[in-house]
Amino acid sequence: MAMIGRLFRVARRIEARLGENFAAQGIDAATFDVLATLRRSGAPYALSPKDLVGTSMVTSSAIAQRLNKLEAEGLIELTSNQHDSRGKLVHLTDTGRTIIDSVLPNHVAVEHAFLQALSSEQQDALAALLTALDH
Repeated sequence: MAMIGRLFRVARRIEARLGENFAAQGIDAATFDVLATLRRSGAPYALSPKDLVGTSMVTSSAIAQRLNKLEAEGLIELTSNQHDSRGKLVHLTDTGRTIIDSVLPNHVAVEHAFLQALSSEQQDALAALLTALDH
């Protein structure tokens, strides 16, 4: 119980700090997840909805809801997939890219600040342990 309690408390602290950064840019964690995934994909910053589901921990219906919201906000654009006439592609718009590029530096700084108490060896060990729990 002590370990799970600590994991829960640390997760809440991290979520709160990251949430402050997201709120400053007018986004939430779900928006960050989609925009960051598209940004990491590299130019032309486009993925299929199926690829987005594969990189997140939510269902395809949750992704569909997120995409509808982000498209309405002008942060992404849905287009036909030239390689699959039945499918769509999710493109990061210039506005979406500007937002994610402004959020990322502080996001990474918050992550580093949380891990600063651990040596690089401890960070590697923690990553391995959390990976084992995540399966």
